[in-house]
Amino acid sequence: MRVKELLKEKGITAKELAGRMNISEGALSLSLSGNPTLERLNQIASALNVSVAELFEPQNESTSLHCPHCGKLITLKAE
Repeated sequence: MRVKELLKEKGITAKELAGRMNISEGALSLSLSGNPTLERLNQIASALNVSVAELFEPQNESTSLHCPHCGKLITLKAE
């Protein structure tokens, strides 16, 4: 799932997301590390203001990350 990526994009923390969902941060963590129910997926999507599909869809066919040594943006493209 892309929840961590979406949190970063939206500038919110897991704790804030849990608060929006009226659950504990621990309960959210358990849901994300396990196999969440459809109800929980709907809650997460609603709290992030995205569709359930967006929780799983990649942004595009490439992935970008920052080099841990120099900080330069590196883009990886799937073939």
